[in-house]
Amino acid sequence: MAKLFRGTYTAVITPFTPSNEIDWVAFEKIVEQQIAGGITGLVFVGTTGESPTLSHDEHREILRWSVQVVNQRCQVIHGTGSNNTRETIEFAEVASEAGADAQLVINPYYNKPTQEGLYRHFSAVAHATDLPIIIYNIKGRTAVNLETETLLRLLIHKSIVGVKEASGDLAQIMDVIRHTPEDFCVLSGDDALTLPILACGGDGVISVVSNCVPGSFRSCVQNYLDGNLVAAQKQFYSLLPLMQLSMMETNPIPIKAIMHHLEYCSSQVRLPLCEPTEATQQAIEEALNSIQQMELN
Repeated sequence: MAKLFRGTYTAVITPFTPSNEIDWVAFEKIVEQQIAGGITGLVFVGTTGESPTLSHDEHREILRWSVQVVNQRCQVIHGTGSNNTRETIEFAEVASEAGADAQLVINPYYNKPTQEGLYRHFSAVAHATDLPIIIYNIKGRTAVNLETETLLRLLIHKSIVGVKEASGDLAQIMDVIRHTPEDFCVLSGDDALTLPILACGGDGVISVVSNCVPGSFRSCVQNYLDGNLVAAQKQFYSLLPLMQLSMMETNPIPIKAIMHHLEYCSSQVRLPLCEPTEATQQAIEEALNSIQQMELN
């Protein structure tokens, strides 16, 4: 069986107006830019999309709207995860009804479940919907790591088809790649580890910086997957400063500021996030010309 998810996926920002409402005009402009860049797929309402500050109604509206505006021109993955299993299942049902290709389900955060609790949480979501599940493993935001042994237990559920790995632990990621079936998808959740993870046998990335350089990052990943290793390495190192810039402060603060400078949307984020520091702003302004040149080459 072929892998369902392989390539470059953008964790799309959610643009807001200066009055803190969703900016649907800017949102559509961003989606069109991504599709024009040849992106493999788009991930809506993830951490980069500021899911913690979206109301339930806004969350549902984005899930339904996104499938319609993309209109099968690339894959669509919906962020449905929360630290409430019942709520996750409710969003999973919305994503499934909307016609998404998959759902991204993060480790439950703050309530810090045990490995058995994680197993039961993901199992409950898998039992509730047939929509493919990509588990999002990111200890830095959730305070809990999904251990490889627990992930392997979860593979009795055929709907669990992949993992977005943002543990930062290459040894763990290699262990996952080594022990999971050939059709299981392992996607980098950290832009700067994309090339190492691909080299270990991974399948691609769910990216932050591809918000502003979808064509360049897609080309880099595709070159690697096609066996053009030298070209992929050269492209990756040209993108690395941008990856580092995007993480100067908490994501998505820098990437939203970059997208604002590129005239896609406002830089508005919702509290408790706030505007970037002057140092970050200056670094972004100094990098703008090179960012624009990346998509032209």
